[in-house]
Amino acid sequence: MYVSQLLNYPVKSCRGNQLSEMEIDSFGPKWDRRWMLVDCDGRFVTQRQIAEMGQIGVAISSEIIRFYYHSEHMELSLIEAQGHKDERLVTVWQDQVKGNRIDHPVNDWISDKLGKKVQLVYMPQETIRQVDLEYAQFGDRVGFADGFPFLILSEASVQFLSEKVGYSLDVRRFRPNIVISGCEAFTEDTWQQIQIGEIVFDLVKPCSRCVIPTIDLNTSQKQPEVMQAMLAYRKQGNKVMMGQNALHRGEGIIRVGEEVKTL
Repeated sequence: MYVSQLLNYPVKSCRGNQLSEMEIDSFGPKWDRRWMLVDCDGRFVTQRQIAEMGQIGVAISSEIIRFYYHSEHMELSLIEAQGHKDERLVTVWQDQVKGNRIDHPVNDWISDKLGKKVQLVYMPQETIRQVDLEYAQFGDRVGFADGFPFLILSEASVQFLSEKVGYSLDVRRFRPNIVISGCEAFTEDTWQQIQIGEIVFDLVKPCSRCVIPTIDLNTSQKQPEVMQAMLAYRKQGNKVMMGQNALHRGEGIIRVGEEVKTL
């Protein structure tokens, strides 16, 4: 088995980036969901409410963060993008945390594209958002992702679902961080711990899926047949499960093509 794709998502629920190598820090994939869009009440906004968020891309270099929407783009420095300390709390699911608010025209630019007033916030290094202790150790942290630093998925699982739907599904619909090839569909459900390079990953919980995987990456239109296929083949109790939430043990770099070992 080997790593076939690596992805990060700098802004929660916006378009992801494919990587040839991934730096892993204490949060998880570097820059992954360190930014988030919130409404006027400080509550997180995702593709669940605004499917068009998937059309906004985010590229990060050593000094610049660039937002792009089709042929348009907006840039700000990485320093500007880390915002200013703010004592007000922002909400992601049931968690309330401090998030630096970014005072920049990018807020109006994104709001215009989405047709909703939103504010960009950044999770600073000192913020500790504890992962659910039912599945994690004290001190395991996560950025603005739904609940865990990593989502691991196999290519074969997506291929299985593609066959049931009747057309090819891009793995990015499912928003994984690590995609693995060389195993059978849904084999990842049986793993408890894997190793890639020097990094060990604990697979702690199946990922329950919402409407986001049904959203076409190019048009932002919902395709209900995708959910119908998941309900038919991936329903567990009253939820639909696909992919495995994971925690990392250690920091470093992993690369596309590296071997995946089950421990």
